[in-house]
Amino acid sequence: MKLFADVIVDISHEKLDRTFQYLVPESMKDLLKVGTVVQIPFGKGNRLTKGYVVGISRTPEVDESRIKEIQELLTDPSGLSGEDRLVALAAWMRDTYGSTMIQALRTVIPIKKKVKAKEKRTVRLLLDEKEAKEQLEFYGRKNQKARYRLLEALLEERELPWELVTEKLNISSPSINAMEKQGVLECRRVTVYRNPVHQAGKKNYDLTLNPGQSRVVEEIRSRWARGEGQVSLIHGVTGSGKTEIYMELIAGVLEKGRQAIVLIPEISLTYQTVMRFYRRFGDRISIIHSRLSAGERYDQFERAKNGDIDVMIGPRSALFTPFSRLGLVIIDEEHESSYKSETSPRYHARETAIHRAELEGAKVVLGSATPSLEAYWRGKEGRYDLYTLKERAGEGRLPQVFITDMREELKAGNRLILSRTLQKKMEERLEAGQQIMLFLNRRGYSGFVSCRSCGHVIMCPHCDVSLSLHNQGRMICHYCGHQEKKPVRCPRCGSEFISNFGIGTQQVEEVVKRLFPRAGVLRMDMDTTKEKDGHEKILAAFANGEADILIGTQMIVKGHDFSNVTLMGILAADLSLYTEDYHAAERTFQLLTQAAGRAGRGSGSGEAVFQTYNPDHYCIRTAAKQDYESFYEEEMGYRMVAGYPPAKRMMSIHGSCRDEAHLLTAMEYLKKMIFRIIKEEKLQVIGPAEESIGKIQDVYRKVIYIKGGSLEELVALKNKLEKYMEANTGYHIVNIQFDMND
Repeated sequence: MKLFADVIVDISHEKLDRTFQYLVPESMKDLLKVGTVVQIPFGKGNRLTKGYVVGISRTPEVDESRIKEIQELLTDPSGLSGEDRLVALAAWMRDTYGSTMIQALRTVIPIKKKVKAKEKRTVRLLLDEKEAKEQLEFYGRKNQKARYRLLEALLEERELPWELVTEKLNISSPSINAMEKQGVLECRRVTVYRNPVHQAGKKNYDLTLNPGQSRVVEEIRSRWARGEGQVSLIHGVTGSGKTEIYMELIAGVLEKGRQAIVLIPEISLTYQTVMRFYRRFGDRISIIHSRLSAGERYDQFERAKNGDIDVMIGPRSALFTPFSRLGLVIIDEEHESSYKSETSPRYHARETAIHRAELEGAKVVLGSATPSLEAYWRGKEGRYDLYTLKERAGEGRLPQVFITDMREELKAGNRLILSRTLQKKMEERLEAGQQIMLFLNRRGYSGFVSCRSCGHVIMCPHCDVSLSLHNQGRMICHYCGHQEKKPVRCPRCGSEFISNFGIGTQQVEEVVKRLFPRAGVLRMDMDTTKEKDGHEKILAAFANGEADILIGTQMIVKGHDFSNVTLMGILAADLSLYTEDYHAAERTFQLLTQAAGRAGRGSGSGEAVFQTYNPDHYCIRTAAKQDYESFYEEEMGYRMVAGYPPAKRMMSIHGSCRDEAHLLTAMEYLKKMIFRIIKEEKLQVIGPAEESIGKIQDVYRKVIYIKGGSLEELVALKNKLEKYMEANTGYHIVNIQFDMND
């Protein structure tokens, strides 16, 4: 029986965002698979070009006489190469998360067009000393001054940089070329890769794991030796030494000739973090991050492809490093939302890493002090191997946390951003010569309405989310569309102190400088870190003791380790609770726990102060105790009742269009089609509702949520909806994205 392959021809041209069908030769039937790279005749002239197999079928889409045959198999038949496996990964992402194949390929193979390579050019003498002196004498007799000058220099130093020859010695290219033709010298070009890890000298690593760390390493390696432990989750309190465990596991993988990828949230990818890996593995590591130049990014992927590095460290995009012998993927701070893509395909790095590891026979290790509920639930279910570290490494102890009720501060006449408790503790720490960090929790902030007298937040009567304040005093729920007017007085206590909540880091800085005029203050936010090395400069200055107080948003609480910081003040601890997202309590707990964990990492005891209008909320109480298990149990109870992940699967369908009426019609028809397809009551459909930001740059945005069912059922539903949209021209001007809410 004949086989036909669906082939993507060229990912660099948007117009070719479709597959072309080719006949599979008899000799290739048992060798061809999704992800295979083939050579095919393309176009009217049958120009031979490279293509990627993204599907195999037995049914021709057009008349067989019009279908060309695959010419050659470019993939090693014994298995997929590094790039081929990435193509197979792209095909899986396209099927699972919904996107075009072009979008998926551009995600996993991001370096398509070669950036001009950086070269080092030199001029090298080919003659021995005797021959060179004879040639020098010849140039002198012929009065060939430029050639004489160059040869004289080469007799002193046999190889010279091109720039020195052309600029300092003032030798023209024709003169150099003539001498090259005479066999006197040769011009050499050596490609020099840009290396973003600027560190010289030898490795300097000397660390012994403590008993808890050693136990985790031994147990994981033991499972691996038995062919088990595909995914391991390390739940370790802040400062428990998870990074040392990662490095020990990486060392074992490298000894076996394999390679490793370490994913770190971009915000945590600091000089401090990279240097810890450099001291252990030297220049066999590299990094990828958003602030690298195009040339630097290209060079890092080339170094990986050429086998010049063994470990790649970076945010989400580093997952697609073209290693051919991948043995381990580590995802640090796996709970971070930055691991989820916001553009098509809306993949999650955790799920995608697990699939890539399965394709390549590699292992995955996840780590966090505050694991995502999805990961921890799988650990409790036995789908992941779960390891726990309950104590800090070294001398550090978990900080003592104080909860300050800001409603009481208002009653006592304190209208400042800083509570009296925090002010007193700041004075004590400054007198002791210790450092302080002030964290302003603005994550997901979107203008909710609250009462400063009693702390009441105006919530949606139909959904467990806050109402968001819009123009003309309208408050809207972005899950169900409920609307109401902003009240003049608090509906709970009748206070007139009810308003839109707003606070900024600059405002905090002004207050701190006024209260503590002799203290050195640094502010770290989007405004102060715009330049390329902005983060590093501020963090380095603080680490060197050039300031007493560091003020910032969430970028200051991710992965930093300052031994002299003994006090962490969390301002507006409950601010992130009032976002239109079912993750709100989870992310607030994670932020508060991570933030408090910055204090007391050295020999001194640490303290943290949570300032809140909602001191009795379970996520604030459990974060203050650093009690993840209690938080998990309570939050999972709410998720079970409301039917949110991980208790139930959920898929969201995001639509956007410049024509609001057209978008609403398109989404309503999509909802009707969903009901025609599912026909069962086990799936719950909500919406279409406005997104949390209903319009961006004149593009309207709406969303439909589908709860329940398995991943396979939701993927099948997505596939049918995609076919429905392809057949209806009205969707051609609507951008639809599917999100599996992993």
